[in-house]
Amino acid sequence: MIRFDGRVAVVTGAGSGLGKSHAKALAARGAKVVVNDLGVDVAGGGTSSAAADAVVAEIKAAGGTAVANYDSVSEPDSAARIVKSALDAFGTVDIVINNAGFLRDKSFEKIELADFDAVLKVHLQGGVYVTKAAWPVMKAKNYGRVVVTTSAAGLYGNFGQTNYAAAKAGLVGFMLALKEEGAKHNVLANAIAPVAFTRMLATIVPQQLEQRLRPEVATAGVLYLASEDCKATGCVLEAGDNHFALARLVKARGATLSPADAVTPEAVAAHWAEISDLSGAKPHANAHSAVGASFQVDA
Repeated sequence: MIRFDGRVAVVTGAGSGLGKSHAKALAARGAKVVVNDLGVDVAGGGTSSAAADAVVAEIKAAGGTAVANYDSVSEPDSAARIVKSALDAFGTVDIVINNAGFLRDKSFEKIELADFDAVLKVHLQGGVYVTKAAWPVMKAKNYGRVVVTTSAAGLYGNFGQTNYAAAKAGLVGFMLALKEEGAKHNVLANAIAPVAFTRMLATIVPQQLEQRLRPEVATAGVLYLASEDCKATGCVLEAGDNHFALARLVKARGATLSPADAVTPEAVAAHWAEISDLSGAKPHANAHSAVGASFQVDA
């Protein structure tokens, strides 16, 4: 059985939905948990300590250990205080689950840039700020697990969510670079792409899917990625409706033009079928592998 005895976890946006599910499950399996939540509504308005306090109360009533934190992830100093809550209460941090976020959906033509920036600030920058504060602690102890929360919108695109999609795609790039820096220190970084019926999806997903899209399904994936048992790093795990699948960028074999050919837009057009043929596509471990595959070097 996967357990977290002796481990300390920080879960952002843990006052409701997915974050609440993650925090309660971690505590139920022995982790000491910092339940962070600013108490905002689904559009990021208002603040309240009630949500985080309620989750902490539930964890304690079930025999677990948790403390509440009400700081915002969206500024470096307040994000650092979230991690400081873990250090002050429990002496360390082993796991960071970057889950905090909200929606401000609108078509790109109509969206105000302030609403675009606000979503990037919480989802993408928030993940950066919290992880940045925890990183030296995990690196020094040669152990850590970082899980960021991406989305199908970020992986594949979605109408009316250019801000959200940009942030979620950015988190994947952030995570992929982190796995390179953390690997030799046993600090692993992965991403979860959940499909769950929460207040963020309540206006998008039909009500009849609520029972099928339980947050606990995504939580099962998160807890595996956050566990000592998990040795994978640099993965994007899709989870929802009892279905789990690894998602990954792949690169086609492509076409290499002869040095004697004129390299022109017309040449690209002429070779487009070969360039875009994904039948022989494969993933790459990092940027060096992907870029190196494009070059032919004579022996």
